[in-house]
Amino acid sequence: MLLSGSSAELIRPDRQAESRDIALLGALCLFLSAFDHIIPKPLPFMRLGLANLPLLIALDIFSAKHFFLLALIKVLGQSLITGTIFSYVILFSIAGTALSAVCMFLFHRITYKGKCIFSLIGIGIIGAFASNTAQLILAYYLVFGEGINFLAPPFLAAGIISGAALGFFAEAFSCKSQWMDLLREKAVSVRVRTVQRSCTVQRSCTVQRSCTVQRSCTWEPEPSIAPHSAGNFVFLIRNILLLNMAVFFLLVPYLPVRGSLLLLFWILAIVMKKKPRSVFMLISIIMITVCNLFPPFGRILFSAGPLIISEGSLMRGLHRAVNMAGLIMFSKIALCAAPPLPGKIGSLLRESFAILEQLNREFSMEKNKKEKSKNIKTEKLMEKLDKTLCRISGFN
Repeated sequence: MLLSGSSAELIRPDRQAESRDIALLGALCLFLSAFDHIIPKPLPFMRLGLANLPLLIALDIFSAKHFFLLALIKVLGQSLITGTIFSYVILFSIAGTALSAVCMFLFHRITYKGKCIFSLIGIGIIGAFASNTAQLILAYYLVFGEGINFLAPPFLAAGIISGAALGFFAEAFSCKSQWMDLLREKAVSVRVRTVQRSCTVQRSCTVQRSCTVQRSCTWEPEPSIAPHSAGNFVFLIRNILLLNMAVFFLLVPYLPVRGSLLLLFWILAIVMKKKPRSVFMLISIIMITVCNLFPPFGRILFSAGPLIISEGSLMRGLHRAVNMAGLIMFSKIALCAAPPLPGKIGSLLRESFAILEQLNREFSMEKNKKEKSKNIKTEKLMEKLDKTLCRISGFN
């Protein structure tokens, strides 16, 4: 590691530039998350963890506040892209990202003689293991039960391999990136300017306070609130109907009724062109049901050697599988009726999605097969990513 843990505490008075950096890495999280989402997987919450790469990069350039804000942008944006923000799949994302971010941040702050004792490869492995552990614990209680024992070993192994690969890429990028060097230089120059202008800042603050007091005495009438239009009324009715459907789906105890609602959500998702990925959803339902067959309980329906299918375990698996699939389908159709997030989080998300469009254009696959093969090489990909980040950040 080139930097100590304390080096991440950057003083950046230009808040617009700070927001731009967070939104930029947030957009990179969303870009990698979208790529991760299209890779076929047996379960909707299983991912390679590609979106953790910007978090590893951010360890060297962000303060604690901005690092965890980036993690929040990753969770929310990832759920919006995959259409799972209104399902309990988002709980897997929150738990995995939160524990992973905390562990990576803390281990990056363990230093000896001013240098972090863990490389980004080690921190990537730690983050992946923490994320997978949190998700497996949730999966035990919400989805699989005892059947999680069959999925845990390959799930953890795949996470460790992907964490090591991401850490290797982040380590190499941190050493070679011009974008990261420019951010570090900017932070040092800001520290110098902050010390030199401390007296000026104090005087300007006094003048600003006096102006604020004068302005506070001036009353301005509040803008009149326009009555609800027909469009707002339809929007409100649609939200109420969707909320009632979700509550009914969660509370109804009968599996045929839940299955019918799942079919309705699926049809609505197709009509609204939300890409429900029906084949992978069917595979997930089968996987969840099969894993819940262990241990068996209730009346035995079928047995063949060690395989025992009982009525109780089968119904438990079907209930859990339909619950997850139904909430994911509902989340996809509910996104069109969800209002934009307010405040700083909402503005950062909107900026991240705007930058995401630029990244999609920059990294779109060329028609020439030779150029495609060149873009796969690590050196070429790293160089292109660095140039793109510099250009979007305004470092020309």
